[in-house]
Parts: sequence; C-alpha cells; structure tokens
Amino acid sequence: MSTQASTVKPKKQRDRIGLILYLLYVLLLAASVLLIARIVSIQLFFRPEAKIADALTPSNTVSVIEPARGNILDAEGRLLAISCPTYQFYMDCTVLKDTNTPEKEQAWLEKARELSKGLAAEFPERNADQYYKLIKDSRAAGKKYVRIGRPVDRNAYNRIIELPLFREGRYNSGMIVEQENIRQYPYGKLARRTIGFVRNNKSTVANTHIGLEGKFDYVLHGQEGREWMRVTDYGRVRNSDSAYVKAVDGKDLRITLNIDYQDIADKALREQVAEEPDLEGACLVLMETSTGAIRAMVNLVREDGTGPFEEIQNLAIGRKGEPGSVFKTVTLMSVLNDGYIKSLDETLPATNGHVAGTSINDAHIPDFARQHSTNRISILDGFKISSNYVFATLAVQNYGIDKTKPRGKGLEKTEKFLQNIYNYKLGEAFNFDLDGLQTPTIPSPSTRYWSDTDLGSIGFGYSTEETPMHILTFYNAIANKGRMMKPYLVEDIEQNGVVVEKRGPGVLNAAVCSHAVADTITRALKAVTEEGTAKRLKDAKCTVAGKTGTSFGTFENGQYSDASGRRKYQGTFVGFFPADDPQYSIICSVYSKPTGKSFQGGGIPARAVRTVIDKLYNIDPYFRPELKKENPDETE
Repeated sequence: MSTQASTVKPKKQRDRIGLILYLLYVLLLAASVLLIARIVSIQLFFRPEAKIADALTPSNTVSVIEPARGNILDAEGRLLAISCPTYQFYMDCTVLKDTNTPEKEQAWLEKARELSKGLAAEFPERNADQYYKLIKDSRAAGKKYVRIGRPVDRNAYNRIIELPLFREGRYNSGMIVEQENIRQYPYGKLARRTIGFVRNNKSTVANTHIGLEGKFDYVLHGQEGREWMRVTDYGRVRNSDSAYVKAVDGKDLRITLNIDYQDIADKALREQVAEEPDLEGACLVLMETSTGAIRAMVNLVREDGTGPFEEIQNLAIGRKGEPGSVFKTVTLMSVLNDGYIKSLDETLPATNGHVAGTSINDAHIPDFARQHSTNRISILDGFKISSNYVFATLAVQNYGIDKTKPRGKGLEKTEKFLQNIYNYKLGEAFNFDLDGLQTPTIPSPSTRYWSDTDLGSIGFGYSTEETPMHILTFYNAIANKGRMMKPYLVEDIEQNGVVVEKRGPGVLNAAVCSHAVADTITRALKAVTEEGTAKRLKDAKCTVAGKTGTSFGTFENGQYSDASGRRKYQGTFVGFFPADDPQYSIICSVYSKPTGKSFQGGGIPARAVRTVIDKLYNIDPYFRPELKKENPDETE
C-alpha cells in the first residue's frame, strides 16, 4: 500500500509543474502578442509631440550639388560664355561665445578688430570701425548668419580666408563661405541675343530660356547631384548613412560664330544705325557659303523704341515681313527653272507700266522708255532697276490662273509657282539651332482672300512674309550653285576638349536650280551692284553679287501709310562675295518707325555690308593666304 502512494505523489507534482509551465507559456504568448501589437501600433499610428520630435531627432536635409555649367566657344575655340565661381562670406558671430572665459572673449574680440581692418581693405563700402561694430553688435544680439561684403572671385577668396581670426577656421572664427557659379561673357554684348541666357525665376514656376544657352541648356547644365546633410553640434555635415549622388558637369558647346567677324559686323551695323532716331531695329547675318555655318549674327533693337540699340530681340529669325524686291530673284529662278525664259536679254513691252489683268502699275517704266529711247525693257534691265512691272508680268504671264476654266479650276500654273517657292524652303520654318524661327506666309489661290493682284504682287515681293534668315538661305543656295545648305550655329558638343557629338552642315535641298541657272542669276545680281540699285558696293574690295529690297509695313487700317503720309520701312540688301567664287553670303535689314524719311535697301544696309566686306578682306585667310594657319600634319 505504501508503494501505491509513492507512485501517485510524483505524478501529481508533474501535473502541477506542467500546468504552471503551460500558464507561463500562455502568459508569455499573450505578452508577446501585446508587445507586437504595440510595436505595430507605434509604427503605424504613434506620432510624438512636434517639440519633442524636433528636440530629439537630428534634422536631415537634402542638399543639391550643382554641376559646373559647360562653356560656349566660338569657331576658333575662344570662350564666349563661361561659368566662374564666386564666394559670399557670412559670419556666425556667436561662435565660442558661451564657452569663452572673459580673457578668451576679449582675445577673440581683438582678433575680430584686426579682421575688420582686412575686411575694410577688401570691401571698402565700410571702414574698419564699421565692420568691427557690425561683428560686435551681432555677437551681442546672437546673430549666426551675418553677411560680409559682396561676392568675390577666387583670388579675393584666398586673401580673405588668410585674414586674422578667419585663418583659424570656421569653428573658431564663425566664418561661413557659400560658393555660387555665375555666368560670364568675356566679349560683353557681342552676339548676346544669339548666345542667350537661362534665367531661373524663383518667384514663379516659369523660367526664361533664350538663345543657345536656352536651346542647349540640357547639354550645358549637366546633371545635378544629391547629398543628405544632418545638423550636429559642429554644424551641418554629410550624413554618411544616406545615399550620395555625384554631380555630372555640363558639356561644352562649340559654335560657328567667329568673334572677330562678329565684332566687325556689330560695329559696321551700329555705325550706320546709331544716329538714326527713326529706326527701331536692324540685323545683319554672315553665312559661310559652302556649309551654311553662321559666322556673325547681329540683332539690334531700341529698347522701348527710344533707347540705345541693344541685342534684345532676334530679328533675323523672329521678325517676318514683306521682303520687297529681294524676292524678285525667286521669280527669276522660277521662270528660268521652268523654261519660260532662256536668257536675261529677253524683253517685255515698255510702253507703260501696267500689268495686264491686274491693277498693278509701275510708273518707272515710261521713264525708262524715254531715257533709253525704247519701247522694250530686258529682264536684266528690269532686274537692275528693280522693276515691279517686269517681275509681276513674268509671274502673271507664266503662272496666271486660266480664267477660261470654272472657278476653282485652272490653278495648275499658279500652284506650280507657289510650289516652287516651297521647294526653295521659303514657305516653312526649317529646323534651326535657335528657337523662334518664324514660319513664312505664302497666300494660296484656293482661299477666298486671294485677289487678282496677289500673283503679281508675289512676283515682286509683296503679299508674302519672310524672315531675313529665309531670304539669306535662298541666296546662299545661288552662291552654292543650287545646293541649299541648312543654316546652323552649333558645330559640335565637347567634353574636356573631346568631341562627343558632331553636328555641322546639313542640306535643305540638294538642287534648287542647275549650275547654269545659278550662273545666270549671279550675272543679274552682279549687274545690280555694278550698275543698279546697289552701286555703293561697286568699289568694294572684292566683287559682290546682290539685290536690294524695300517694303512698307501696314498700319491698323491695312494701309501702307498713315494719315500724315508716314511709312514704316523695311530696307534690305542680300548677296554674296566674291561674286565669282562665293565664300560668304550676307544679309542686312533695317526697320523704321513711322517716318517721312526713306530707308531703302541701297542705303544703310548696302553701306553696312560694304564695311563688313572691306574689313573681312583684311583678316580673312581666303583673301590673305598668308594668314592661313599652318597644319602640322599637312605634307607636300
């Protein structure tokens, strides 16, 4: 019986231990569940008081690392736009103030007095006493970010950091330096509208992107970097636990402008327009014939219409208007290409200046007939004297609407003439290295606005709107024997002096005319400068082929003059040189306010072009072979 009792007792003990362990397990399990639930709750829902969070959590901020902006270089590699670092000094005037003994504080202030003398030498807008008072008063007021002077370059920066107190470093002196890259233009206002700028407007979302700086900002800007900064007792330091993204510097832009040629063109145009209060703007573009590379582009506009001429608007690509007689060359090319005339010596009646089937009358034709004792006028003579009658007649006779057919029919010839204009790229805004190239306006006979005079008007340069760049591109094709090159400004994109993207020349139309037609038109253009409306260029230092043109802007009532008889002139000269071996094409246009004075293409534009040609003759290697750069790799 005693054996049975001893067997039962251990079993009961094991049951109690098991029960206790089970209860402990349940208790711990419940506690674990509550703990996990609490952790989840804290993670998802708990928010500490803002003051406590700010006090206990070091602030982390992301800092943008600005890349170095790429440079813009001219065709010869000279810097036209460059980013230079500037340094703005600030001062934490409270540094060491709470830990200094009275003796150390007095020593610190003495060093600040010596620092003030150096600051006065670098920034003379305040004297030494004023700088010392600024530092001392700011220290008493507990100011931690006091601006010192103005932004300085690297040389001044090196001098300032060696001044008394500052040379002891940031944590003893409170010196703070912020670096900012600013854009500088070594050649000042030359080609400023073409080079352009990028202006970030911090007060609005909109930014301003102008010229090459704006169009190629994605190339020049580079890629921003990122770093996380945290605040410590020793200031803001990089948070090594966070990601760091290195900035990628911008690439360089090599452009076609030659700054020497730009300077010549700028001075030549300013010399002609500066003393003309009735002019509101002018432009001049010089293009290399064989490539379409723009070697100079000048755009001058009076700000508010009264100030000095400045590069504030790109007229060469952004202003379109009726081109006037420079468009007669388009009509001449069209009738030559289509075989309607075979020779410039072919003639038209000169009994009067009326264009049959239109209301167009040219009063100069009867005068020409009397002066030359003839009743005929040759196409060449009509071109030399810039006769509206001759070229309106060529357009109407050869491309007129067949009125024997129902309305809306018989347009084949007219549409062929207009298609020729589009083939010459005078009806579209082709791709260009600057934003803002305007689309020309070419009327269509299929619209209700077409009138009987429109075809004849187009023939001599009215009823259409063109930019100077379009006209220059067309004339450059004649100089290039019919091959129309695309005007361009960007030669290539470089990084560390290595070309990473070659751009260069492009073709708009491989053959706008044959070599024979180009030679025939060149003969006519040479006659204009030798005997016609552009005789100011006859004695230039090389032969010039070109054409003058004058048109009038319309007023609000649609008329070409106001109640006082004043007109808004657009005078143009366009051509190429040397005429027999063209190296450059050039255009110059001037725009007047309403005025009683005449501004024609044979005046200011021709004179400005003459100056450019004569000065280029003195420095261009084509005219002066001795100026050509020797090529070390060239062998005989």
